[in-house]
Amino acid sequence: MRMQKILIIEDDSVISHELSNLLNNSGYEALELQNFENAIEEILEISPDLILLDINIPYMNGEILLQNLRKKSNIPVIMVTSKNNETDEVLSMSFGADDYITKPYNPNILLLRISAVLKRSSNSIDVVKYKDLEVYMKKGIIRKDEQEIILTKNEMIIFNYLLTHQNKIVTRDELMTDLWNNDEYINDNALSVNISRLRSKLKEVGYENIIETRKKVGYILS
Repeated sequence: MRMQKILIIEDDSVISHELSNLLNNSGYEALELQNFENAIEEILEISPDLILLDINIPYMNGEILLQNLRKKSNIPVIMVTSKNNETDEVLSMSFGADDYITKPYNPNILLLRISAVLKRSSNSIDVVKYKDLEVYMKKGIIRKDEQEIILTKNEMIIFNYLLTHQNKIVTRDELMTDLWNNDEYINDNALSVNISRLRSKLKEVGYENIIETRKKVGYILS
């Protein structure tokens, strides 16, 4: 079972490193945001399971970043506020935060909050938009208007990975690794079969040739 990735968005390097150590020692894979100027792009590239988002960060405050992120992703977010400010808490929740915690916080309470949000997230229906399609990740369903197609678990893992890295080349090795990380063990030939079936199913909802093969490199979802 893969470790859950938690992305720390905090411009104070001391606090960020302390959080990273806490999370790594608690069984998570902690990552620290490096590029605040292009935060949304880096978040989508990393595709974490949860984000710890400080309210005071460079270029745009955490609430605006959260508001922009919610236009593209439902990644769970715990907002970290600097003081017990009711206005910050209300705004954070209205912009789509899953929870909030104020500094200074008890590390054990933070870990409990993280665990609770991740548990709620895993039990919810994860819906992602792709063009005019609704992609139900947990159910393995793609819906267009009244039309619905069902993907196998492997097909959904592949499509999710391609979608997360949309417009970027994804190698076959990357797809195989992601399948293995999800406890799905398939060989190289089986990957080709799954890609072919996924293409056929996407064609049924009007999307033909959206998964392009880059010879000797991999695939790209447009």
